[in-house]
Amino acid sequence: MSRIGRLPIDMPKTVKASITNGVITVEGPKGKLSQEISPAINVAIEDGKVVVTRDNDEKQTKAYHGLMRQLIHNMIIGVSEGYQKNMVIIGVGYKAELKQNILVLTLGYANDIEYVIPEGVKIACETPTKFSISGIDKQLVGQTAAEIRSLRKPEPYKGKGIRYENEYVRSKSGKSGKK
Repeated sequence: MSRIGRLPIDMPKTVKASITNGVITVEGPKGKLSQEISPAINVAIEDGKVVVTRDNDEKQTKAYHGLMRQLIHNMIIGVSEGYQKNMVIIGVGYKAELKQNILVLTLGYANDIEYVIPEGVKIACETPTKFSISGIDKQLVGQTAAEIRSLRKPEPYKGKGIRYENEYVRSKSGKSGKK
Protein backbone atom coordinates (compact mmCIF):
# COMPACT_ATOMS: atom_id res chain seq x y z
CA MET A 1 0.00 0.00 0.00
CA SER A 2 1.26 3.49 -0.80
CA ARG A 3 2.44 5.25 2.33
CA ILE A 4 0.97 8.55 1.23
CA GLY A 5 -2.07 7.11 -0.56
CA ARG A 6 -3.35 5.10 2.40
CA LEU A 7 -3.66 8.14 4.68
CA PRO A 8 -7.23 9.47 4.92
CA ILE A 9 -7.71 13.19 4.25
CA ASP A 10 -9.51 15.17 6.96
CA MET A 11 -11.96 17.74 5.63
CA PRO A 12 -12.65 20.92 7.60
CA LYS A 13 -16.32 21.61 8.38
CA THR A 14 -16.34 24.52 5.91
CA VAL A 15 -15.36 22.26 2.97
CA LYS A 16 -17.77 20.07 0.97
CA ALA A 17 -16.71 17.38 -1.49
CA SER A 18 -18.73 15.40 -4.03
CA ILE A 19 -17.90 12.73 -6.59
CA THR A 20 -19.83 12.50 -9.89
CA ASN A 21 -18.87 10.65 -13.09
CA GLY A 22 -15.22 10.17 -12.12
CA VAL A 23 -14.69 13.81 -11.13
CA ILE A 24 -14.20 15.01 -7.55
CA THR A 25 -15.36 18.54 -6.79
CA VAL A 26 -14.25 20.34 -3.63
CA GLU A 27 -16.00 23.53 -2.54
CA GLY A 28 -14.98 25.82 0.32
CA PRO A 29 -14.98 29.43 1.48
CA LYS A 30 -12.26 30.48 -1.00
CA GLY A 31 -13.71 28.81 -4.11
CA LYS A 32 -14.32 25.58 -5.98
CA LEU A 33 -11.89 23.10 -7.60
CA SER A 34 -12.42 19.91 -9.64
CA GLN A 35 -10.13 17.02 -10.49
CA GLU A 36 -10.65 14.01 -12.75
CA ILE A 37 -10.05 10.69 -10.98
CA SER A 38 -7.97 7.96 -12.63
CA PRO A 39 -10.12 4.87 -13.47
CA ALA A 40 -7.88 2.54 -11.41
CA ILE A 41 -8.34 4.66 -8.27
CA ASN A 42 -11.40 4.63 -5.97
CA VAL A 43 -12.29 7.70 -3.93
CA ALA A 44 -14.89 7.60 -1.15
CA ILE A 45 -16.15 10.22 1.30
CA GLU A 46 -16.75 8.71 4.76
CA ASP A 47 -17.43 10.56 8.05
CA GLY A 48 -15.88 13.87 6.97
CA LYS A 49 -12.80 12.15 5.53
CA VAL A 50 -11.78 11.34 1.98
CA VAL A 51 -10.37 7.82 1.53
CA VAL A 52 -8.39 6.89 -1.59
CA THR A 53 -7.91 3.20 -2.54
CA ARG A 54 -6.69 1.34 -5.62
CA ASP A 55 -7.90 -1.70 -7.56
CA ASN A 56 -4.58 -3.50 -8.19
CA ASP A 57 -0.86 -3.41 -7.42
CA GLU A 58 0.52 -2.47 -10.82
CA LYS A 59 3.39 0.03 -10.76
CA GLN A 60 1.43 2.77 -12.56
CA THR A 61 -1.61 2.29 -10.32
CA LYS A 62 0.57 2.60 -7.21
CA ALA A 63 1.96 5.87 -8.55
CA TYR A 64 -1.54 7.23 -9.27
CA HIS A 65 -2.68 6.22 -5.78
CA GLY A 66 -0.31 8.57 -3.97
CA LEU A 67 -0.71 11.26 -6.62
CA MET A 68 -4.52 11.34 -6.44
CA ARG A 69 -4.48 11.46 -2.64
CA GLN A 70 -2.06 14.40 -2.66
CA LEU A 71 -3.96 16.28 -5.39
CA ILE A 72 -7.21 15.97 -3.40
CA HIS A 73 -5.39 17.05 -0.22
CA ASN A 74 -3.99 20.13 -2.03
CA MET A 75 -7.48 20.98 -3.31
CA ILE A 76 -8.94 20.83 0.21
CA ILE A 77 -6.20 23.08 1.61
CA GLY A 78 -6.56 25.45 -1.36
CA VAL A 79 -10.32 26.03 -0.97
CA SER A 80 -10.06 26.41 2.82
CA GLU A 81 -6.78 28.36 3.32
CA GLY A 82 -5.29 29.10 -0.11
CA TYR A 83 -1.66 29.18 -1.25
CA GLN A 84 0.81 32.05 -1.39
CA LYS A 85 4.33 32.59 -2.76
CA ASN A 86 6.29 35.69 -1.81
CA MET A 87 8.81 37.07 -4.31
CA VAL A 88 11.65 39.59 -3.93
CA ILE A 89 13.34 41.62 -6.68
CA ILE A 90 16.98 42.53 -6.06
CA GLY A 91 18.89 44.98 -8.26
CA VAL A 92 19.32 48.71 -8.74
CA GLY A 93 16.35 50.08 -10.67
CA TYR A 94 14.53 46.74 -10.69
CA LYS A 95 10.87 47.00 -9.70
CA ALA A 96 7.38 45.61 -10.20
CA GLU A 97 4.07 47.42 -10.46
CA LEU A 98 0.53 46.25 -11.03
CA LYS A 99 -1.65 47.74 -13.78
CA GLN A 100 -5.10 46.11 -13.73
CA ASN A 101 -4.47 42.49 -14.84
CA ILE A 102 -0.85 43.02 -15.91
CA LEU A 103 2.34 42.88 -13.82
CA VAL A 104 4.85 45.34 -15.28
CA LEU A 105 8.43 44.38 -14.43
CA THR A 106 11.44 46.67 -14.90
CA LEU A 107 14.38 44.25 -14.85
CA GLY A 108 17.27 46.07 -16.53
CA TYR A 109 16.33 45.16 -20.09
CA ALA A 110 15.77 47.79 -22.81
CA ASN A 111 11.98 47.42 -22.42
CA ASP A 112 9.71 46.68 -19.50
CA ILE A 113 8.24 43.17 -19.33
CA GLU A 114 4.45 42.91 -19.15
CA TYR A 115 3.28 39.65 -17.58
CA VAL A 116 -0.44 38.93 -17.99
CA ILE A 117 -1.74 37.45 -14.73
CA PRO A 118 -3.60 34.15 -15.32
CA GLU A 119 -7.18 33.74 -14.15
CA GLY A 120 -7.39 32.25 -10.64
CA VAL A 121 -4.22 33.99 -9.42
CA LYS A 122 -3.95 37.28 -7.53
CA ILE A 123 -0.76 39.34 -7.31
CA ALA A 124 -0.29 42.04 -4.69
CA CYS A 125 2.67 44.45 -4.75
CA GLU A 126 3.62 45.36 -1.17
CA THR A 127 6.62 47.49 -2.18
CA PRO A 128 8.19 48.06 -5.62
CA THR A 129 10.61 45.20 -4.88
CA LYS A 130 8.30 42.77 -3.05
CA PHE A 131 5.14 41.10 -4.29
CA SER A 132 3.07 38.06 -3.42
CA ILE A 133 1.27 35.56 -5.64
CA SER A 134 -1.81 33.87 -4.15
CA GLY A 135 -4.65 31.60 -5.23
CA ILE A 136 -6.51 28.39 -4.45
CA ASP A 137 -4.78 26.13 -7.00
CA LYS A 138 -1.32 25.12 -5.72
CA GLN A 139 -0.07 24.12 -9.17
CA LEU A 140 -1.19 27.38 -10.79
CA VAL A 141 0.35 29.55 -8.04
CA GLY A 142 3.67 27.68 -8.25
CA GLN A 143 3.72 27.76 -12.06
CA THR A 144 3.03 31.51 -12.12
CA ALA A 145 5.81 32.14 -9.59
CA ALA A 146 8.24 30.01 -11.62
CA GLU A 147 7.37 31.83 -14.87
CA ILE A 148 7.89 35.25 -13.28
CA ARG A 149 11.17 34.11 -11.68
CA SER A 150 12.42 32.82 -15.06
CA LEU A 151 12.14 36.34 -16.55
CA ARG A 152 15.31 37.31 -14.62
CA LYS A 153 16.79 34.48 -12.56
CA PRO A 154 19.10 35.50 -9.69
CA GLU A 155 22.67 35.57 -10.93
CA PRO A 156 25.48 34.25 -8.69
CA TYR A 157 27.86 37.24 -8.78
CA LYS A 158 25.79 40.14 -7.46
CA GLY A 159 22.56 38.28 -6.70
CA LYS A 160 20.47 40.51 -8.97
CA GLY A 161 17.17 39.13 -10.23
CA ILE A 162 13.82 37.78 -9.03
CA ARG A 163 13.86 35.19 -6.26
CA TYR A 164 11.53 33.52 -3.79
CA GLU A 165 11.47 35.23 -0.40
CA ASN A 166 13.44 32.56 1.50
CA GLU A 167 15.62 31.44 -1.43
CA TYR A 168 19.35 31.39 -0.84
CA VAL A 169 21.53 32.18 -3.85
CA ARG A 170 25.10 31.02 -3.44
CA SER A 171 27.39 33.83 -4.57
CA LYS A 172 30.60 33.29 -6.51
CA SER A 173 33.69 35.41 -6.29
CA GLY A 174 34.54 37.35 -9.43
CA LYS A 175 37.69 37.02 -11.50
CA SER A 176 40.91 36.76 -9.59
CA GLY A 177 43.54 38.44 -11.76
CA LYS A 178 47.32 38.44 -11.25
CA LYS A 179 48.58 41.13 -8.88
